[in-house]
Amino acid sequence: MASTSIEKLQQFFQKTLFFDNEPTPELIAILLVYFVQGILGLARLAVSFFLKDELAMSPVEVSVLLGIVPLPWVVKPLFGFISDGLPIFGYRRRPYLILSGLLGASSWVALATIVHTPWAAAGVIILSSLSVAISDVIVDSLVVERARHESISHIGSLQSACWGSMAIGGLITAYLSGYLLEKFNPQTIFLMTATFPLIVSLVTGLITEEVIPENLNGKRIKSQLKNLRQAITQKSIWLPTAFIFVLQSTPTADAAFFFFTTNELGFQPEFLGRVRLVTSFASLVGVWLFQRFLKSVSFRNIFFWSTLISTVLGMTMLLLVTHTNRVLGIDDHWFSLGDSLILAVMGQIAYMPVLVLSARLCPPGIEATLFALLMSVSNSAVLISYELGALLTHWFGITETNFNQLWLLVIVTNLSTLLPLLFIHWLPDNNAEIEPLSLNLASSEREQLTVNL
Repeated sequence: MASTSIEKLQQFFQKTLFFDNEPTPELIAILLVYFVQGILGLARLAVSFFLKDELAMSPVEVSVLLGIVPLPWVVKPLFGFISDGLPIFGYRRRPYLILSGLLGASSWVALATIVHTPWAAAGVIILSSLSVAISDVIVDSLVVERARHESISHIGSLQSACWGSMAIGGLITAYLSGYLLEKFNPQTIFLMTATFPLIVSLVTGLITEEVIPENLNGKRIKSQLKNLRQAITQKSIWLPTAFIFVLQSTPTADAAFFFFTTNELGFQPEFLGRVRLVTSFASLVGVWLFQRFLKSVSFRNIFFWSTLISTVLGMTMLLLVTHTNRVLGIDDHWFSLGDSLILAVMGQIAYMPVLVLSARLCPPGIEATLFALLMSVSNSAVLISYELGALLTHWFGITETNFNQLWLLVIVTNLSTLLPLLFIHWLPDNNAEIEPLSLNLASSEREQLTVNL
């Protein structure tokens, strides 16, 4: 009787926490890497206030800086190529995870101790971003290798577990990110954050990986280049990738809106931590909704309706920037919380298909390289989004004290999110049509060049 109860409990946790994935030590290690990516959000508000208050940067300057921070994510294919083709001591994954963790810890320590100028801040934050990008490439490749074998009925289950883990990490530190900022200076929070990347280095021992003979490295590199060239010339890959780029590259008003909420509305770090708590919880809800109800729905339908609904809901920010919510008797704080909650749910639902689509397009042997290439397209689009946002912020004359034209920026940025719908036919009409591309490797070559994990 007791054993039956334990089995039922195990089945319950496997279904609810791991989305029907078997909780092996390796899966736990993978989830911990994503968990660390979420928990690094502890320093997000500290960085924003550090740039705004201690380095006295303007909204345009902050938007430009936020635009260049994703640069390491734009060159993610390079890290994927190195990981796939240049093993360290015969291992493609473990050594790179260890190095990324050490680099991340060093970057946050540097930000806490030696950074006193905007240029220095940009350099160190980019190094921190590089650390996360490297670990993300490695763990993504592990996920892609496993997601390839998912049935249509379980499509997206592994990605849901991974992003759920990241959302939990963000949830844990969301409120603390603001609360601690009212108790400590940003530098102290940076030192706290420096401990988390070390977790990535420590969990590498849980990852199962076979040693690759060094005499195969040259063959692997040649095969990678050949397979990657063949893959990116396929219409079934580059058309969906182009859609993802258009989807993510529309301008954002995030930087200007942060200055508005802190300088105009007077939101304090502790309340902004509450907002992050709400959005982190909403991201979890978005992951659950996708996994529970939408994983078998056509990607075209998900993108169409999530984009349309998000655009309409995004216009509600006009009520806040014009103070109309006060006329309606709605407090600024409550309005901001409710708005953030709904938009975060829709944003997560819209982003899950991007991950699933990218993972299922990757052929065996170049998982890290091609998935990193697909995601770098998305990240380069985010870079463009922030730079376009900075340009519009400058054109509309929005500064740290002048928000007269912020309503116009909100309208332009929200309406621009409808543009990708013109290209939605670039996506496959049926999710069952999305299968990993066959690169026609000979069976002997495939056995040599593919590591069976």
